Amino acid sequence: MKLGAVIITMGNRPDELRALLDSVAAQDGDRIEVVVVGNGAPVPDLPAGVRTVELPENLGIPGGRNAGIEAFGPSGAEVDALLFLDDDGLLPNRDTAELCRRAFEADPRLGILTFRITDPDTGTTQRRHVPRLRAADPLRSSRVTTFLGGANAVRTKVLAEVGPLPEEFFYAHEETDLAWRALDAGWMIDYRADLVLHHPTTAPSRHTVYHRMVARNRVWLARRNLPAPLIPLYLGVWLLLTLVRRPSPPALKAWFGGFREGWSTPCGPRRPMKWRTVWRLTRLGRPPVI
Repeated sequence: MKLGAVIITMGNRPDELRALLDSVAAQDGDRIEVVVVGNGAPVPDLPAGVRTVELPENLGIPGGRNAGIEAFGPSGAEVDALLFLDDDGLLPNRDTAELCRRAFEADPRLGILTFRITDPDTGTTQRRHVPRLRAADPLRSSRVTTFLGGANAVRTKVLAEVGPLPEEFFYAHEETDLAWRALDAGWMIDYRADLVLHHPTTAPSRHTVYHRMVARNRVWLARRNLPAPLIPLYLGVWLLLTLVRRPSPPALKAWFGGFREGWSTPCGPRRPMKWRTVWRLTRLGRPPVI
């Protein structure tokens, strides 16, 4: 299989970006074609052979990654699968690309691989980086229902069939939107503990827009993808979970603002998943009500 890689950057981590590119170039097997997208920022000096795309404005994470996909032709058609990697990540093992190739070749219905993210200093994996409800053991690989945005590989046939990431989302839940559409089309998603990306431990709330975007996009995710009877159930569960977690008053205010925004603004096309997909998600351990 021919692999490509898409990396988006704001141009503010040139040393980390160079280290990531070096780790991609060091992968065993055939050369990986790389596109670096400057998301509203100029791209720093890069090694020879790395393609670049400079966007005049920040299109958000899904918009930036979609621009990287299109740099490989419509839906990334020049390659068989694309790696999506955070610009401050690093592939510590040289066999990651080969493991991806073997996994896709062995299972024609495997559409997405999601990697295990570990802190480079402590070796720990944050619970939120294990994309399943039973997340206590990050070393256990399994079939899952979503994936990690900056540490994954996607078969380009999936993008051609179900479309790209939802640019309207800008940040948060864009991976789950694509995952649900892929699962509804019959593709599968695997979490692979042996595919490792080093990434410093961070809190998602470091982004100033976090609470508003998480709430707004959660509503959009439900409106776009869920059968009508499940929408209030799914959003009701997440409302209760948010209250139980007792965010600070400013965070809660931002969350409710985003929740209202999710109902009052366009969310893109609605394509509710089939009920058999609901059952598949349930069998995989994550029914689409949580």
